[in-house]
Amino acid sequence: MNIHHLELFYHVARHGGISEGVRNMPYGIQQPAMSSQIIQLEQHLGVTLFQRRPFQLTPAGQELFAFIRPFFEQLESVEEKLRSGGTYEHVRIGGAEIILRDHLPGPLQAWKKKFPGLRVTLRSGYLPELEGLLQRKELDFAVTLLEDKLPPGLTGVPLLQLSLGLLVPKASPFRSAEDLWQRDKIDDALICLPLREPITRRFQEGLASRGVEWFAGIEVSSLDVLEAYVLNGYGIGLTVIAPKTPVSSGVRVLALPDFPQVTIGALWQGKLTPILQALLNSLQERAKQLTVR
Repeated sequence: MNIHHLELFYHVARHGGISEGVRNMPYGIQQPAMSSQIIQLEQHLGVTLFQRRPFQLTPAGQELFAFIRPFFEQLESVEEKLRSGGTYEHVRIGGAEIILRDHLPGPLQAWKKKFPGLRVTLRSGYLPELEGLLQRKELDFAVTLLEDKLPPGLTGVPLLQLSLGLLVPKASPFRSAEDLWQRDKIDDALICLPLREPITRRFQEGLASRGVEWFAGIEVSSLDVLEAYVLNGYGIGLTVIAPKTPVSSGVRVLALPDFPQVTIGALWQGKLTPILQALLNSLQERAKQLTVR
């Protein structure tokens, strides 16, 4: 088989189609050229490797992709190791923006002192996206909110329990969350993460137990964006109360002590390497520091 044809097929299979494969190639290639060379590979093998629309690998395509995937996925790490004389390592870490910004820098600094030749890539995202990246081996480690049940192949370790809270402008008349529950109808817009996120689901569970209906008025992609919209008077934001993490001067937090908590934890696939175990140890130490009053 032509190795270049296999490389093209790998990117098509990984990204779900020829046009997506072209966009994600590490070097330039035109779509007609890629289509032509994939057809040559299929003609050489005498099989159809994937259905074009909608995209779906055939059994033969699945078998070939499973065979070539480990080779192409490890090319970058092998190249870096060879260039550095066999000692260089690259670790890809994912996490929510608030975790990467407020809680990872300390553990990361302590960790990198132990491994000075290490290169680190940080990628922000929330749980469903991070789980997918770990399963596709596009991340090595994640620090994120954990669900009660993890996808097959992933291992999670709890680090910290966080309580939910409502973010209101400093001038808001509400002094506690009970002021809201006593109303027949809550007119203020709820600003929150999408429903698929554990924070929002736990909040809705707490509302349901009180017989209160209050659904998202504005969905945002991060807690930083949420805080900005609260500051500008768009509504009340659903957040988490992180210990020893101050909020902006223009907002206040209304505690939700009787609502379900959420768990921040570490998440990975397979067996921890010594380097990742050292990172986990640093994160566990950070979590202990945050919980000490």
